Amino acid sequence: MIRALYSAATGMVSQQFQLDTIANNLANANTTGFKKARANFEDLTYEYLLEPGAQTDENTQSPTGIFVGLGVRVNGTTRIFTQGDLIPSANPLDIAIQGDGFFAVELPDGTLAYTRAGNLSLSSDGYLVTPDGYRVLGVEALPPEAINITISREGFVTYQIPGNANPQSAGTITAFRFANPGGLKSIGSNLFVVTSESGEAQEGEFSRDGFGSIQQGFLESSNVSVVNEIVNMISAQKAYEAASKGILTAEEMLSQVIGLKR
Repeated sequence: MIRALYSAATGMVSQQFQLDTIANNLANANTTGFKKARANFEDLTYEYLLEPGAQTDENTQSPTGIFVGLGVRVNGTTRIFTQGDLIPSANPLDIAIQGDGFFAVELPDGTLAYTRAGNLSLSSDGYLVTPDGYRVLGVEALPPEAINITISREGFVTYQIPGNANPQSAGTITAFRFANPGGLKSIGSNLFVVTSESGEAQEGEFSRDGFGSIQQGFLESSNVSVVNEIVNMISAQKAYEAASKGILTAEEMLSQVIGLKR
């Protein structure tokens, strides 16, 4: 019964973590470029009262043994990088990546972060920036008089100057990918940074060598399925209730045992 109390308690803790993960997914259902997370679980160690194959009498052995599990724990959170839907945007500076890849932005400390959220705008000094003001890597400052800003499928950024029909180049949005994107560390604001498990960023060009293409005038929506998350939430709630019922049942049985002494 004491085992049941602890096992059920680990189940409640794990399902609470599951609910926390689902709630964050749902909260970001409309966040541009958001990638949903999934909680992973594993069973804890087992207490063996009789090992498999142990002698049960002089001529027979136990085929399975006698054991009892000691609960569950969270063993990881996986970020799911499936493609989100592309939504048309009225902002010509908005971009979406269709396919594999990230683009990079420069953080205030000079380090790079990677994202797929392409809700961009121009800063006061002409740089292409994220909503937090981080500059997109590879793109130079555009002059104040720049018009007809175009971002090609390959990431080439061009613009025109009034009175000059020839397009001017402002650089190229560089493509990046990782051997294990699930190993990237989320730092908020739709940004990821490199870790030892993600591997170093592999630089390339959009629309080439397996990289996706850039779609100007679109945004990639969150890949969260609200219906699936609601189903997962109900499942987590029921599992939590069942685990709590296990604690109550074990407590009642323990009380009856204690009552035998009276």
